Amino acid sequence: MDDLSPRQIDILRTIIQEYTETGEPVGSEILEKKYKLGVSPATVRNEMVGLAKKGYLKKTHFSSGRVPSAKGFRFYINRLMKTKDLSTTDEVSYKNSIWDERSESHRLLQQATKVLAEKTGLLSLSATNLGDVYYAGIGNLLNKPEFLNLDLSKNLFDLLDQVNYWERILDKFYRVEEEIMYMLGEEDFRDPVFEPCASVFCEFEGQKIKGIIGVVGPKRMYYEEVSPQIRYISQLLGQIVKEQGL
Repeated sequence: MDDLSPRQIDILRTIIQEYTETGEPVGSEILEKKYKLGVSPATVRNEMVGLAKKGYLKKTHFSSGRVPSAKGFRFYINRLMKTKDLSTTDEVSYKNSIWDERSESHRLLQQATKVLAEKTGLLSLSATNLGDVYYAGIGNLLNKPEFLNLDLSKNLFDLLDQVNYWERILDKFYRVEEEIMYMLGEEDFRDPVFEPCASVFCEFEGQKIKGIIGVVGPKRMYYEEVSPQIRYISQLLGQIVKEQGL
């Protein structure tokens, strides 16, 4: 897999697991004590240095530990992540939550966005080729330590009302052959203030309407749980808008 050894892959996976759970930079001693990797802290430390040199980890200003970079998270998402299928109960719950709004696109997308925010505990957003943007769950983000940073929160909340920005994301989706689009940190948001952020989007399409729906949250979100929910609700929306001639 790429230029990583099996041991480096195992260490990277473990660092991402630990960082996702705690939000704290990860040191070699923590990895050895908590995860019993079977090698010494010195060996783990050397491998972490190697991962950092290859761009999969980065150092923070406040700690001797490391955190996964956007490249590290992308490697995990593309190569290591095992998504969890939605249960039939969850699928029925999603469908029942939006079904009554199916005949009118504005109400449908508003409700779908609200339900996705409730179920993921993140900020949910949908945007269409008609220039409509819907979002819900701002309060969810304020429970995440990353978004206690006022610069980050202010810039993100300002971005929510910039329709042109989300239209560009929608256009970008048409140009890439991906079922799910992951935007990770500064590299994808094109702004260093968004380094702690990530978003996950899927597209849907009817007869007149095209759009995306997904979530915005910390880069350390549980992608294996969030991704199947976004995939399902986008497929459900696509089915509904086609059936309704929207």
